[in-house]
Amino acid sequence: MEVAMQDPLIIAEDWRSEGRKVALATVVETWGSAPRPVGSHLVIDEEGRFEGSVSGGCVEGAVVAEAVDVIDTGTSQMLEFGVADETAWEVGLSCGGTIRVYVERVN
Repeated sequence: MEVAMQDPLIIAEDWRSEGRKVALATVVETWGSAPRPVGSHLVIDEEGRFEGSVSGGCVEGAVVAEAVDVIDTGTSQMLEFGVADETAWEVGLSCGGTIRVYVERVN
């Protein structure tokens, strides 16, 4: 039986109504091979809990860590992961592409 993933935007709204502090990460650009398309979302709370997907693997761990900082500071971030960037190998993006992910606090 397949379990449908709930829309991360609805989850973000639900978490905010529960009083959680929330950030939203959105894939805004891809080049080459990328595991998730533009418009994919990941919602993160202040404890590092998350739902949705922007890439998979270790990239999402890096996005979650940045999102917790965004929640704390209120300063949005544009993150880029790609094979030309030495950090891509650190986070596991070896698929031959580049992704840009915008992370913002949800108020």
